[in-house]
Amino acid sequence: MAEGLPEMQYRNLGRTGLKVSVISLGSWLTYGGHVGNETSFDCLKAAYDAGVNFFDTAEVYSGGQSEIVLGEAIKKFGWLQNDLVISTKIYWGKANSANPAKPLNNNGLSRKHIIEGMNLSLKRLDLPYVDIVYAHRPDRDTPMEEIVRAFNYLINNGKAFYWGTSEWSASEISDAWRIADKLGLIGPVVEQPQYNLLVRDRVEKEYRWLYEAHGLGLTIFSPLKGGVLTGKYNDTTTPPAGSRLAESEDGYIKGLRKTVGDDTWTKQLQQVAALKPIAEELGISTAQLSLAWILKNPNISSMITGASRVEQVYENLRALAVADKLTDEVIEKIEAAIANKPAEEIRRF
Repeated sequence: MAEGLPEMQYRNLGRTGLKVSVISLGSWLTYGGHVGNETSFDCLKAAYDAGVNFFDTAEVYSGGQSEIVLGEAIKKFGWLQNDLVISTKIYWGKANSANPAKPLNNNGLSRKHIIEGMNLSLKRLDLPYVDIVYAHRPDRDTPMEEIVRAFNYLINNGKAFYWGTSEWSASEISDAWRIADKLGLIGPVVEQPQYNLLVRDRVEKEYRWLYEAHGLGLTIFSPLKGGVLTGKYNDTTTPPAGSRLAESEDGYIKGLRKTVGDDTWTKQLQQVAALKPIAEELGISTAQLSLAWILKNPNISSMITGASRVEQVYENLRALAVADKLTDEVIEKIEAAIANKPAEEIRRF
């Protein structure tokens, strides 16, 4: 393990008793995909040795290969599952189908796919259960009662301990809880949204009343917005050759690639450039400043990071030591630099 890494911190997953490392490691765009297995194992072990206990994956990541790699790492290193928090996500299961071009019931949140998809994920992970299973996106073609009952089936049958959502609206999360309360069932205890210095409205504005009303926890993804907040794309007008931004076929990255060079892209790079002198004054990188800013939000249970090299794992973990440097004065400088703080809604009576 690298010298001088800060001690890991842990928070409860929302209002539950489950404790998760405030920095977690995800496998989106990396493990089972463009990162080789041995490098994947090295990254996972580096994170574990530094105190990370929460590892996130999904049935759709690299067509299920990410789940396989994570499961193999657990066996390779002899980790005890009771020392880990493992999550996966169900929605896009086309790789489960003999006809991926027409996956039909292998996609979505029907009772059939939630249960069959979970069984196939557990088989790939080679685990008897996961701690958290997410509805990877809302399914507006399936009745909410069917979705809530199906996730409760997984919990009642020991296949998962908690269920949550990813990129659901506040009204959809509230509706799931309304039905769960009506039926005496368990509602979604955690949401996994995108959150970073450039994408803030949903976490800081739309969800703000859910934290108290339902004890909602957040395990956020894309804390560096696909690398934009590292500053490596500053002054670029086209995706750099060989970069993930230039080559990835992932839907999120493809959408980000389409913005390169447009007004949104230009504005975001200006915001990132404005953060650089603040980071330099603190003696840290822009990326570490961006990660530490997220850790200051008490509603964040865990920040899901990605890493394709061990050095990136350590770089992300060092953000733990930076959070204390973000005084009220520094936060004010950050807000002035990016000028995108969500406006508070005016309540009219």
